[in-house]
Amino acid sequence: MTETSFLDPQVTKAAGMALKEQHPPPAGVSATMPIINRIADFHADMTAWRHHIHENPETAFEEFQTSDFVAEKLTGFGIEVHRGIAGTGLVGVLHGKGGPNGRSIGLRADMDALNMDEGNTFAHASKVPGKMHGCGHDGHTTMLLGAARYLAETRNFSGTVNFIFQPAEEGAGGGRRMVEEGLFKRFPCDMVFGMHNWPDLPPGEMVVKEGPIMAGADQFEIRVAGKGGHAALPHHAIDPVVIAAHIVTATQTVVSRNVSPIESGVISITQIHAGSAYNVIPQEVIMRGTVRALSHEVRDQLENGLRRIVETLPAAFGSSATLTYRRGYPPTVNHAGAPTNLAARVAAELVGADKVHDNVGPSMGAEDFAFMLQERPGCYVWMGQGGAALGCMLHNPSYDFNDEILPLGTSYWARLVETALPAAA
Repeated sequence: MTETSFLDPQVTKAAGMALKEQHPPPAGVSATMPIINRIADFHADMTAWRHHIHENPETAFEEFQTSDFVAEKLTGFGIEVHRGIAGTGLVGVLHGKGGPNGRSIGLRADMDALNMDEGNTFAHASKVPGKMHGCGHDGHTTMLLGAARYLAETRNFSGTVNFIFQPAEEGAGGGRRMVEEGLFKRFPCDMVFGMHNWPDLPPGEMVVKEGPIMAGADQFEIRVAGKGGHAALPHHAIDPVVIAAHIVTATQTVVSRNVSPIESGVISITQIHAGSAYNVIPQEVIMRGTVRALSHEVRDQLENGLRRIVETLPAAFGSSATLTYRRGYPPTVNHAGAPTNLAARVAAELVGADKVHDNVGPSMGAEDFAFMLQERPGCYVWMGQGGAALGCMLHNPSYDFNDEILPLGTSYWARLVETALPAAA
């Protein structure tokens, strides 16, 4: 996942300085957070869990140790565990007072790490070369485990909670695969909720908003055919590099001249491969890139516009090109009404209404929780963790999840369940 900053730079800087002053260990942040006392009691346990997961990162569909760790914890809490969904995915099922009554809620956390080297040198840094929890999924998994522990102890709710631990969020579509393998048929959910830490946002603040919160992300490859030749004799060749340059320029008009100015869309050509020698006009150019949009309509517009350029522009140069377009994650769109209202209400009770933002712009990063929101009503929120001003950004080698927000995120999950599924009087 990538992110877009929406906060005032001074606010972001202040949050980063606060985190710097509090580390290690961050002191004082948790004292201002209205967390559940019982959850605060096992903050140290959650920190240990998070560090264990961080030290042992596993990437898409290879989260075997992580899945075992989660299953062991859930079983120890007395929660029913179902494994093997999307390979390494699993679901913990917990019934409240009175057992199952037809009402249910789903809470989802992602478990996978990234294929990148960690730059940190603290004690819990990655032990696996080339793999790192650079997006905070270790923290997400830990907070959901903490909520499972608390809710299993108290059961102060009526109905069923499905704790969804998902593999392969980082580009491999583990959420899509869980849905395709019958996630919601096997584990019915009236509503489903997700959460992501957000370094641009100070600890103790949240973003809860209706509508798009993350973009859809597609990938494409363009192959431009040419006629190779000597660089000194271009009239005997058809230069695919020149054609590729025109395609790059033309694609920028798809957004600026086809999409409404009040809509959002991005086409980025990020790779151009061609040639093998200084004096040889190549036979072919290969270009690759991404398309991002916040709505399905704009997504279609961008694909159609790109296809039109690739299929027609090269003809003006006596050549041709082909486009391979792969649909990736759809836009992550929070449902209006009950799900988002519920999330906003719980967030406001935890951190205060003035610390819950609903008027911020979405991120053009992508998130495969979108597949779950296509199947069930729900809401995906951002939880502030600070650190952006010090370079503690998502997908950065210096990133680390802020352990001081573990009790707050866990309290959010717990209160969400207790509010959505109130225990009978």
